[in-house]
Amino acid sequence: MPQTKIDARVRCWSRFLDTWCEQNPERFEALWQQGRFDRDNAEVIAEAPQPSSPDSFDAALRAYRNESMAIIAWRDLAGVDELETTLSALSTLADRCIEAALDAAEQAMQERHGVLRDAKGNAQRLIVIGMGKLGGRELNFSSDIDLIFGYRARGESDGDKPLDAEGYTKRVARRLVQTLSESTADGFVYRVDTRLRPFGDSGALTASIAAMESYYQSHGREWERYAWVKARPVAGDIEGGRRLIECLRPFVYRRYLDYGTFESIRDMKALIDRQVVRAELQDNIKLGIGGIREIEFIVQAFQLIRGGQEPSLQDTRLLPTLARLASGGHLPSHTAEELETAYRFLRRAENRLQMANDRQTHDLPDDGAAQQALAESMGYENWAAFSRAMQDTREGVHQAFEQVFVSPQADDSTPDQDTQRLSAFWDGELDETQAKDLLAEYGIEDVSGVREALADIQGQSLYRGLEDRGRRWIARLIPLLFGAAARADSPDRAITRTISVLSAIVGRSTYMALLVEHPAALSTLMRLCSASEWITSRIRAQPALLDSLLDPRQLYRPPRRAELAKDLAADLAGIDADDLELRMDTLRRFKQSATLRIAAADVSNSMPLMIVSDHLTELAELVLDAALDMAWHQMTQRYGTPRADNGERAPFAIIAYGKLGGLELGYTSDLDLVFVYSGKTEAMTDGERALSHQAFFTRLAQRLIHVLSTQTAAGRVYEIDMRLRPSGKAGMMVTHIDAFERYQRENAWTWEHQALVRARPVSGDAALGERFAEIRRAVLATPRDTGALAREVCEMRDRMRRVKDETQDDWLDVKQMPGGLIDIEFIAQFVALAHGTNCPELLIFTDAIRVLETYESAGRAGYEDIKTLTSAYRRYRRIIHAQSLQRQRAMIGADEYAKQRRAVADIWQAWIGDARKKS
Repeated sequence: MPQTKIDARVRCWSRFLDTWCEQNPERFEALWQQGRFDRDNAEVIAEAPQPSSPDSFDAALRAYRNESMAIIAWRDLAGVDELETTLSALSTLADRCIEAALDAAEQAMQERHGVLRDAKGNAQRLIVIGMGKLGGRELNFSSDIDLIFGYRARGESDGDKPLDAEGYTKRVARRLVQTLSESTADGFVYRVDTRLRPFGDSGALTASIAAMESYYQSHGREWERYAWVKARPVAGDIEGGRRLIECLRPFVYRRYLDYGTFESIRDMKALIDRQVVRAELQDNIKLGIGGIREIEFIVQAFQLIRGGQEPSLQDTRLLPTLARLASGGHLPSHTAEELETAYRFLRRAENRLQMANDRQTHDLPDDGAAQQALAESMGYENWAAFSRAMQDTREGVHQAFEQVFVSPQADDSTPDQDTQRLSAFWDGELDETQAKDLLAEYGIEDVSGVREALADIQGQSLYRGLEDRGRRWIARLIPLLFGAAARADSPDRAITRTISVLSAIVGRSTYMALLVEHPAALSTLMRLCSASEWITSRIRAQPALLDSLLDPRQLYRPPRRAELAKDLAADLAGIDADDLELRMDTLRRFKQSATLRIAAADVSNSMPLMIVSDHLTELAELVLDAALDMAWHQMTQRYGTPRADNGERAPFAIIAYGKLGGLELGYTSDLDLVFVYSGKTEAMTDGERALSHQAFFTRLAQRLIHVLSTQTAAGRVYEIDMRLRPSGKAGMMVTHIDAFERYQRENAWTWEHQALVRARPVSGDAALGERFAEIRRAVLATPRDTGALAREVCEMRDRMRRVKDETQDDWLDVKQMPGGLIDIEFIAQFVALAHGTNCPELLIFTDAIRVLETYESAGRAGYEDIKTLTSAYRRYRRIIHAQSLQRQRAMIGADEYAKQRRAVADIWQAWIGDARKKS
């Protein structure tokens, strides 16, 4: 703790501190008497001055900054505070100065142009993101501060001279920078650097969250990922800043182990080293060999490489992250301990260098007096002892850096002959005969097809515009493709489809790096592409799905419903509930990624078809739940909530028909949906812009369909088919449950009751869903004339076959052919409708197989007939499923499965055809 007066040695070590004490003797004495030099820094740094007149505010802000810096400097030099306390105090001081300057800038703007508001009328503030050491709460004593400015959304100020959001925030940001960095008679507060923003000096000073997200997705470079590791909202709209950082998290932290980062950081470090040599900065403890930057590179490289899979590494602070790297086994414990000791030593030396004159410097002094002062302040008797410690520290850091970033190509080994020949093929240096002979060694016959596919990559403007690094990744990847293709079942199909995916990602070197550095990921991609044109098209359309390829344990193990629900909740948790566009895109990416995992397990033959459909059905139900939540939020925000008599939210439910209702969903299936609600139709919602319940639920359904089926940059979730609702296209979009029941009992056609067999509630109010289920059972259990029913079922089947059967020449449509899949579905529906009255257990299930199996277990049909139908149904579904993965219509030859087709047709005739004759 301090003595009764400031130690003379401390003042000798810092001319800045000594000068401040001499220039402010009364203030110094008052602070001393108050015990301010004894108190924790968190208490010392009180709130910054509030804006008054610009001149008095600027002077007060500078005085506040200098006084706080003097107290921080003395406590650090006197050994009262640990390194982390000093760095945190310096960062907190900067945060408060920035906030105070922002308050002043916004007050000035509001007096002239009013308050900035978004389209909904909500007030907006400037988002101020601190980068670098400020973002990491590790600011050094005389550091510049790196800032990026943004705002939430478009809008306009509400004053007499309104400005749009960009113009308004740009002026606020400029005034903020001027307040902090302008040098006056009282000095300056901080030098501000804004060059880390999108497009650097040539870019706009401020940008919306959406614009920034678009920039980093399309133009973001590796060094910008590195910069955003340290990003933190420091002033203004803090919540908006957190939202911006969350939006950019996928850009910064890849889901796969991004080993391409090693090469990027090697390149950055080589550039810095060349600058150090040119500028003779060998004594620079930040940029020089073994300096602070090398420790930062080590830690942040592992963050970029592994942070996507290990969220605990997504920390802006260096020392806690270093500890996690050791505990996670990514760095040897002794290496992490040595780096921690070195970091503390170098950062203390950096601060004390700068405390000498409150000047930004990282160069060790060459003046004898300055050297001795620095050595003493660091606890050494003389410069020689300090210099030896500094040299040892830096040598240890550089040794660790070299071990981490040693290049896998550092052995200068030459490529083998096959690699050279494949590279020559890529470069177009082989003639037709040479190319044919080479590709034949890999089992590839379609030389012209492969040439055309590779030429498509080379002909793209994105490829021609690639930097050397991107081209190097592609050049390294091409030979690997052929080796992977040689191991595929169909090398031609595997390599051409995979190249088509590469053509879609040619401008994204990080994905190329993934495939080069991870042969298992490349093999997985080729396996999936070879197995399915549908999977290929999905990855080609959404390259971000490549992130899912790295961990085969996850890729080939589809998640069950609880895991999916947890993942989706986590994806949506960080997104503002009002940001419908971002939530819709997130929902689309989630659904695509989960579907890819299901498809990967499917094509690897690790799952039977029925289980595949179960997974796809569970996924669809979860997505419907999430989409309905989004629609409810949007509607209630605008119109209030529809209330039941008990005050609770009025019930609304989604009913699934068709493949979703029958638990038989496929990869490309539409969702056949019907919407029902209950309560008083004419009652009004409780919002200011009230709607009747009928109008509210109609708009809710429209909003839900918009969330699910609108095409965005991330694709669409599902196509929605509403034609099975009461009265079809002519009917209301949503139906009151009482009206639904009346329609089914009094007006519905037989084919609508057939469809009802496969209907079930899948989302929304559970009690209303159960009410629907009761109505379904009652309607299906209605006594029917079997002959009349058989006649109507046959007539409907004939009409459907005339319209939809695509049988041509010797190729039969698996769905519509006689004895095909639809015949079996109609048989199951006929059974449920004809016998549901006396056999209510038939009405429990909605899928054809279990309806038929229940019919047999109830003693209504023979085992052999049911086995014939269910085995044929499973086989037909497998054919349809396999062809959908190849994006083809399910067709079979006229001579295939003839026995099964005849057996199904015979059962149709015996159960339905003969009954029809009796009507």
